Amino acid sequence: MSKNNLILVVDDDTDLVEMMAMKLESKNFRVAKAYDGVEAMAKIKEERPALIILDVMMPRKDGYTLCNELKTSEEYKGIVIVLLTAVTDAISSTNYTHMGGKTTLADDYVAKPVDMDKLVEIVQDSL
Repeated sequence: MSKNNLILVVDDDTDLVEMMAMKLESKNFRVAKAYDGVEAMAKIKEERPALIILDVMMPRKDGYTLCNELKTSEEYKGIVIVLLTAVTDAISSTNYTHMGGKTTLADDYVAKPVDMDKLVEIVQDSL
């Protein structure tokens, strides 16, 4: 695991953010939280996390947009990004698609509802 074990959890569902943060903190990760893509970018500039768990469907700036901005940036492209989404459950009622998830530059992809043990495994394997 790298020395910088800061994980940024980004989701507009505050309960889910708290649940993921508690699980990661129980595994000795430091956790920062943001609730949309704009707030996440401010935290990234301030704290430079090693890994970002990033929801896709959020207000102000969605996860695909933020992910692509980070992965095409010289400064931030090395940050591991795990996209988190419930898109599979809302495919017919949303503009977000699986293709968007598959063509994005994210390092990994986790479907909601989140299997917390699987999420921790992905985080540990990615750092």
